[in-house]
Amino acid sequence: MRVALDTNALYTTRAGVARYVRGMQQGLATLRDADLHVIPWVWTVENFDYAQPQRLLKTAWREGVWARTTGRVRLRSVDLLHSTHLPLLARPSVPQVVTLHDLAVLRHPERFRAWQRHSGVRRLRQLAGADRIIAVSQFTADEAIALLGLSARRISVVHHGVTLAEAEEVPAELPAEFFLFVGSLEPGKNLALLRQVWLAAAAEGKTLPPLLIVGSRWAGVAREGEAPVGWRFLGYQPDEVLLALYRRARALLFPSVYEGFGLPVLEAMAAGCPVICGRVASLPEVGGDAVNYAALNVTGFLAAARHMLSGDALRMGLIAAGRARAALFNWETCARATAAVYRQTLARA
Repeated sequence: MRVALDTNALYTTRAGVARYVRGMQQGLATLRDADLHVIPWVWTVENFDYAQPQRLLKTAWREGVWARTTGRVRLRSVDLLHSTHLPLLARPSVPQVVTLHDLAVLRHPERFRAWQRHSGVRRLRQLAGADRIIAVSQFTADEAIALLGLSARRISVVHHGVTLAEAEEVPAELPAEFFLFVGSLEPGKNLALLRQVWLAAAAEGKTLPPLLIVGSRWAGVAREGEAPVGWRFLGYQPDEVLLALYRRARALLFPSVYEGFGLPVLEAMAAGCPVICGRVASLPEVGGDAVNYAALNVTGFLAAARHMLSGDALRMGLIAAGRARAALFNWETCARATAAVYRQTLARA
C-alpha cells in the first residue's frame, strides 16, 4: 500500500496543521508496517511570510498549478492520497482520504480575508468527492454533518497525538511568575478578552503577573489595542523554548472561541502546565475533567486566573490530571487508526 501523504502544510504554516503533519509522519514511521509505504506529496517551496503579493502568488501556484500538474503526475505511482488539510485536488486519480480540522471559515468567516474565505469554502465543498474523511474530533465530525451534509458513515474520528521537545531552552530574562498564551494572533483566539482581563485587574489595583504571548500575528489582522503593562509578545518560538515556557507558566490561558481540536491545550497538559479555557467547541473533548473551564468573559477569566495565584492545591491537582489526560493521546495510536482508514478506503474502492 503506497500512500501519498500531503505534507504541504510544513511549508506554509507553523500552526496546528503543520504539527499534525509532523506528528502523523512520526506516528506512521513507528508502526513499522512492511505493507505501508508513505511518500511525501509536496511542493517544497516555503511560504511562511505573510507579505503580499508574494504569499498569494505562491498559494495560487501551489493550489492551482502544482497540484494539477506535477502533483497529479506524482499520484501515478501510489494507491491513495491522504490530503492532510482539505483537498488540493477535487478528483485525484486515486482514492482520497481527507483530514478535516475545523469549519471555522463557515462558523467565523470574519476571521479570514476574502481570498481565504473563497478558497476555504471551495475546498470544503470538495469534501463531497472524498472517499473517506478523518475528523480530528467528534465536534468537528458533528459540524461536518450539520454544515456540509456529509454522511456519518464516511467520517472517522481520529484524535491528534502530542509531541514535546526532548530538551528545553529557557529564554533569557524569564519572569519569576507569568501566565502563558499560545496561538496564532488572529481574532478567533480571543486575545482581546485577555487584554480586558489585565486592564480590569489593573483598575482594581491588583495587577496580574506578566503574560507571555507565543504566536505570529497575521499581517492585516487588526491589533487588539495597546498591550497592557507586563505583556511580552515573543512571536514564533521553537519547541524547545515552548516546552520551557509550558513547564514554568502559572497556567496556559486559552480563551479561544472556536477550535476543531485545540492542540495547545493538549501540549500544555502533557508538559505539566495547568489550563484555563472556555467550555466551547472541541475543548471539553480534549481537556476532559483535567482543565479549568471559565466563562469567556472578563469576570470568569479574571477569577480563574486569580485562583491559580492563590495557592498550589488547585494547580497541582490540574497538573496531575492533565498529565494523565494527555497520556491518552499519542501519535502511534493516531497513525494506527489512520492506517486502518487507508485500508478501509482501498477495500471499498
